[in-house]
Amino acid sequence: MTQTLPYGAWRSPITSDLIVGEAIGLGDILVDGADLYWIEARPSEGGRNVVVRRGPDGVMQDITPAPFSARTRVHEYGGGAALVHRGLVFFSNFADQRLYRQAGGGAPEPLTTEGAGYRYADGVLDDGGRRWIGVREAHGDGNRVENTLVAVYPAAPGPGRVLAEGHDFYASPNLSPDGRRLAWLAWDHPNMPWVGTELWLADIGADGALANPRRVAGGPQESIFQPQFGPDGALYFISDRTGWWNLYRSDPVGGAAQPLCPRNAEFGLPQWVFRQSTYAFLSAEQIVCAYREDGRDHLARLDIATGALAAIDAAFSDFGQIRMCGGRVVCRAGSLTEPAAIVTIDPETGASEVLRRSAPADDNLRRYFSAPCHIEFASANGRSAFAQYYPPANPDQAPPRGDQPPLVVKCHGGPTSAAGTALSLGTQYWTSRGIAVLDVDYGGSTGYGRAYRERLKGRWGVVDVEDCVAAARHAIAGGLADCERVVISGGSAGGYTVLAALARADTFGDVFRGGASYYGVSDIAALARDTHKFESRYLDWLIGPYPEREDLYRERSPLTYADKLSRPVIFFQGSDDRVVPPNQTETMVDALRRGGVPVGYLLFQGEAHGFRRADNIKRALDAELYFYATLIFRTRLSF
Repeated sequence: MTQTLPYGAWRSPITSDLIVGEAIGLGDILVDGADLYWIEARPSEGGRNVVVRRGPDGVMQDITPAPFSARTRVHEYGGGAALVHRGLVFFSNFADQRLYRQAGGGAPEPLTTEGAGYRYADGVLDDGGRRWIGVREAHGDGNRVENTLVAVYPAAPGPGRVLAEGHDFYASPNLSPDGRRLAWLAWDHPNMPWVGTELWLADIGADGALANPRRVAGGPQESIFQPQFGPDGALYFISDRTGWWNLYRSDPVGGAAQPLCPRNAEFGLPQWVFRQSTYAFLSAEQIVCAYREDGRDHLARLDIATGALAAIDAAFSDFGQIRMCGGRVVCRAGSLTEPAAIVTIDPETGASEVLRRSAPADDNLRRYFSAPCHIEFASANGRSAFAQYYPPANPDQAPPRGDQPPLVVKCHGGPTSAAGTALSLGTQYWTSRGIAVLDVDYGGSTGYGRAYRERLKGRWGVVDVEDCVAAARHAIAGGLADCERVVISGGSAGGYTVLAALARADTFGDVFRGGASYYGVSDIAALARDTHKFESRYLDWLIGPYPEREDLYRERSPLTYADKLSRPVIFFQGSDDRVVPPNQTETMVDALRRGGVPVGYLLFQGEAHGFRRADNIKRALDAELYFYATLIFRTRLSF
């Protein structure tokens, strides 16, 4: 029987206990013959990352023993923490950042130097598994950080032999099928990898050193993604030289590259983490690839010779970690009604099998899921922007006649990222309670081409705020939200957008009645002085050079306008965050408290940039809802 209750006060089975109790994160997928491996991030184990093996018989086994955690801190965001070769597992351990080798499920053995300030990621195995080649990040005195490509020899453990150096960053080493050539990516400050990267190719000499290095593609205005050798020995990669990340093929010696399938679609991704993959070789003649178009992902087979793209009719809208195993696609996939999962897909029929879900999705729970619609709306200066709108949905509850729902406008991080289309129980937590969610792909987001990404160049704190305000107004005008109960929430760069929108409401529009900042930036100049190497020059692109344009940094910093911020704000912060240090949050909290603004502040000990422990995730989610309900929505909660 349907019960009538105001929007925002609906009872829901999608509780924070359900979310943290059964949800996991799914990371890199690794293929080793007929065996599949992947990394699971487990909130219930304090955020520990575990390598899991699934054999051909379907039996799953944890490989990483406690207290080890397969997670690297290279670039602070990590990725590419593990590698498998004929049953041998190589992984970076989070606690000490040393590289370990583990044989046959036995005890891990360290391969690198203890306490030397080295971190390792994104490795491949060379010379029949006799050496590991990957990225090393060395942390020295005076905050000096040096990135190189190195070779680590299991037979003679040590810090690694440097193979390539001189660039600020390295990523994506890949070996040719005959083991005689190595390709990799490199880039330099002030570029981020989605702005400008270089693709390098070198021969491997008899002594293991790199010879005849040459740049194959890329530059300061071209982003290269996922270099990979094909079965034919040719070098494949993704480039946005036309304004869209498309696939290219270069001959085996690294000659001129030819586009395989020119299309106004994004076959690449922003390289926030290592070892992302959007394509794999089905054969020497065909590639299986994922691409984003019209706000969702598509999976297809690409004929290398003709460039023909044939859709794979898989029941998913979000794909990542594309691999091949035994003639089937293995990937991380999700849909509007299915949480992200490790799945296998038949490349001919699209038939799929779910191997491991990131969250529960039983048939009874699906009744409460809200399916979003992808919307385009008008923003400032004649621009259009995009968002995913999730209406309230709960079969057991109905609103009083004429009631309009509260709205949470979500700002993704990055800011070079995008709203996902895989089911998120975190989103359904809101919608099943009668609270609409608008997940905004503001200018600067990926998935819409390079020109859309570059809208944020020099305009961070302006374009993103304008688009979020315009998205909220679009929802209000369309009767999709109650104008008196609209809030804004985001993490990291999204948290900055939250604070900028609230602090500069007189400039951009007083549409939000409050908000939540998860480890958000409040003082941009302080961030420029106090962040990690990977992003230390990102602000040059987003704002302008510092300190030359210190005036812009003051103008764009929410802290500058703290005395004008009058709406309630709740802050969430990890004590060990190196990307956005706690002083960013605490300075803003103190300023608002002095001004008498209603403020909540939760500091989580031991957490870094993003929360991984179950109790902290639960507490943050419930606290955000309670904060809104008490101070803004004026609803009575039923947890």
